[in-house]
Amino acid sequence: MSLVENYNPLADPIYQVMDENGMVNEALRPAGLTDDLLLQMYEEMVLTRMADDKVNKLQRQGRMGTYPSMQGQEACQIPIAHNLKKEDWVAPAFRELGIMMMCGVPLVDIYRYWGGFESGSKMPKGVNVLPVSIPVGSQLLHAVGIAWGLKLQKKSGVTVPFFSDGATSTGDFHSALNFAGVYRTATVFLCQNNQYAISTPRAAQTASRTLAEKALAYGFNGIQVDGNDVMAMYAVTKDAIEYARGGGGPVLIEAVTFRQGPHTSSDDPKKYVPAGEREMWMKKDPIARLQKYLQTKNLWSEDLQKEIDVRGAATVEKAVAEYEATPSVQIDELFDYVHAELTPDLAEQKAALQKALYK
Repeated sequence: MSLVENYNPLADPIYQVMDENGMVNEALRPAGLTDDLLLQMYEEMVLTRMADDKVNKLQRQGRMGTYPSMQGQEACQIPIAHNLKKEDWVAPAFRELGIMMMCGVPLVDIYRYWGGFESGSKMPKGVNVLPVSIPVGSQLLHAVGIAWGLKLQKKSGVTVPFFSDGATSTGDFHSALNFAGVYRTATVFLCQNNQYAISTPRAAQTASRTLAEKALAYGFNGIQVDGNDVMAMYAVTKDAIEYARGGGGPVLIEAVTFRQGPHTSSDDPKKYVPAGEREMWMKKDPIARLQKYLQTKNLWSEDLQKEIDVRGAATVEKAVAEYEATPSVQIDELFDYVHAELTPDLAEQKAALQKALYK
């Protein structure tokens, strides 16, 4: 039986391979997870955080729109990308800079999206990533629909919708999991339980002991994993994707993590997150944890970190330069690409806006 089949979300403890001090349970270390791959993922996580931090700075400078930071959730996204295949699909919510970048979405386009350019939602050809989904939980339905379509066409693709604990309180969550369970779609539901739905704590979301156990009501497997543990996330996502691809049906993964920043750049988490709670979670930081492990193996050094930081900064600054060189949006773009022919009411709105802006 697979890892997800063996796990009992009603009784088993959270699945963990590497603790917050970088100590590893070698008996659980997944096959194929070499130190070279861990080093690669470490650099990818660092780059993700640098890219995320840059958006926050641009937003405060008035050079970017409102943004939902993903700091602290890097290990929930980077490992799974190494277990996906070209035919698989990712359905992000809005806090998925890491997985989107890893799956081939150019960083500049991610910046363009948050900078207000709709062109940022146009994915490059061959990149199976859906556009950002702002309505909470709606992307779960999209992912299940794609998985059902792939199954009808007898294709082997797996779909992975990303969402947070708050989405489990929506009707779309129920509808998506129920459909996936009934039709046995190859969907791996990746819930990043970051402890807060805006300012609502996880304890106020549900009376369930875990979110993973909700899968049982829909007739499929669920597993709770340490979302700040790169090794555990790699092992669980690899197993879940292979299980779903092989016809086993959907899987719900609850990756327990922490949103280190605000819900978006428009709120202040100090108003609702107790200081002691944040300090506890900062000790579990996924990047610092992996760095500790690499250091014990003599795979990390300050010189190496400087090299990683230089490469990351160059990638980020190149994307920023391209983003800020994007031509301004023209009025026509807001109206002319919705319908084959502009409707009378939209034509009227367009004319009124043009008159107001170009007096």
